[in-house]
Amino acid sequence: MPDTNTPYFTGQWWKRKDVKRHAVLWVILTALIGYFGSEIQTRAMGTPASEAMENVIHLIRIFTWAAAPVAGFVAAIAIGALMGKRHHGDFPPPEAEHNISNSPRTNAVWIVISALLCLFALVAGLIALQKDNASLLDAKAIHVNVVGQQWAWNYDYPGTAGVRSNVLHLPVDRPVVFHVTSKDVKHSFWVVQMGIKIDANPGVFTESAVTPNKIGTFDIRCAELCGLLHAYMQNKVIVESQSDYETWLASQPDTGKTTWTEEKAAA
Repeated sequence: MPDTNTPYFTGQWWKRKDVKRHAVLWVILTALIGYFGSEIQTRAMGTPASEAMENVIHLIRIFTWAAAPVAGFVAAIAIGALMGKRHHGDFPPPEAEHNISNSPRTNAVWIVISALLCLFALVAGLIALQKDNASLLDAKAIHVNVVGQQWAWNYDYPGTAGVRSNVLHLPVDRPVVFHVTSKDVKHSFWVVQMGIKIDANPGVFTESAVTPNKIGTFDIRCAELCGLLHAYMQNKVIVESQSDYETWLASQPDTGKTTWTEEKAAA
């Protein structure tokens, strides 16, 4: 039992047995939280199908490992408290009188570390967003109008002979800009393996861009609760070679839809 007449955080307090025990537990929990927290959730996302999704996974790993020491510290203190001696009665025992909240040095360290973590997350996120948004200005990008309604997605391909589909087709390794809107309630256009998620708002067009870098069939879902059949508002995106994409476009009937410029002006 510590000397109750001496403040806890004085002298070589880091050599105390309970401090060493919590420090070891902190290191172990930090490693476990960092590893399992970053690996399990990123693997559950599936194989990325765009550089944007690869950036998302990379950021998740970085943010998880950056936050792991904080989560590990809190968990170590909690476990130490739960596994420690029990005291029953109306008043705390004398050795519990030390209060970390009364330590200006500890509070200062906690505030500085929290501020640095927030600044790091902000800067890293802005860098990733700037890189992803570069495709919006790419002159070689194709444009796709995405229209959500209860409970389906439709896709128009401006510059084509009025092509519309309910399964999205895209060429691989070519930037695409999505112009997203809704006919009724608020939806959210989520291309899962490409890391794209953007709101579909009635009467308003929002934009997002991505460059698919893997041929295959991937998932599209609505990520906004939009009514009774929200869970069924999902379909697929087929990423194919440029030649296969052009062949598919040529095989589609003319629906008489207008170009993107005319649609946007009308809206």
